[in-house]
Amino acid sequence: MTRLNWQEIAPDGAKALFGVHHYVTKKTNLPEELVHLVFLRVSQINGCAYCIDLHSRDLRKTMSVDKITLVPVWSEVPQLFSEQERAALAWAEEVTLVSETHASDEAYAAASAAFEPKDLVDLTIAIATMNAFNRLGAPFRLPVAVKS
Repeated sequence: MTRLNWQEIAPDGAKALFGVHHYVTKKTNLPEELVHLVFLRVSQINGCAYCIDLHSRDLRKTMSVDKITLVPVWSEVPQLFSEQERAALAWAEEVTLVSETHASDEAYAAASAAFEPKDLVDLTIAIATMNAFNRLGAPFRLPVAVKS
C-alpha cells in the first residue's frame, strides 16, 4: 500500500525539521561522522528502513563497512569505536529508549565526560531530531535507495 508523502503534504513542517537536521550536521562542533553514526544507531533502534539505508550510505563515505555492520553491537567490540563514539552511542540508546531507561545517571555521566556541555546538548538535539525523522519515515514507509 502506498503511504502519504509527509514532506509534500506538510512542507512547512518538513522545512522546520530539516532546519534542525542542518543545524546538527553543519552548525555544531560535533563531527559529522559522529552525527551520522548516532543517526544510524537511533534509526536501527526505531526500525526505520529509509534512515538506516540513508545513514549507512553516508557513513560508507568515511567509515569501513565492517565497522558500520557492527554498530548494533558496538558495546561488544569497543576496540572499534572511540571513547567519544561509545559515549555517544550509549547516550543515543538511552535517549531513544527514554521511557525504559529514564536517561540513566551512568549514561549521562559517560556522555558528560566525553562531551563539552554545549556538545552534549547538541548531541541530544541530534538524537531527538533523528527520533522525529524515524517517526515519520517508518510509518509512511519512505522508500529505500537500495535495489534488490
